[in-house]
Amino acid sequence: MTDPDLLRTPPSLEDYLHLRAASGLSPKTPEQGRGAVANSWRWSVVERDGRAVAMGRVIGDGGWYFHVADMATLPEHQGQGLGRRVLADLLTQIDEAAPPGAYVTLMADEPGRRLYESMGFVETAPHSLGMRLAP
Repeated sequence: MTDPDLLRTPPSLEDYLHLRAASGLSPKTPEQGRGAVANSWRWSVVERDGRAVAMGRVIGDGGWYFHVADMATLPEHQGQGLGRRVLADLLTQIDEAAPPGAYVTLMADEPGRRLYESMGFVETAPHSLGMRLAP
């Protein structure tokens, strides 16, 4: 990896929580964020002046299932290709570490759909439908 501001380490808890909230993702508590920061399979983070300005992570089993999560870029840094750099790096990390046949998923909010489609992601519905356990 030759990109000096693209790191494969998690952001600080403070940066993680700020990036989620400032970019329009649902805010999380410090307790929730600690688990995400500590237990993700892989990270890709763009830093500027010592602060994370874009991030993404992969959760999964390291064998065949990988889920891209928390793709976020601060509003003042959007439109510079940072999300594409983060996603490309995450996919590279999966390619480098996973056995052949990896199943890579994500939940595509409207603002990110064009990026995800341009990088090879396809809609799974109507064959499958994203669901969650209601609180």
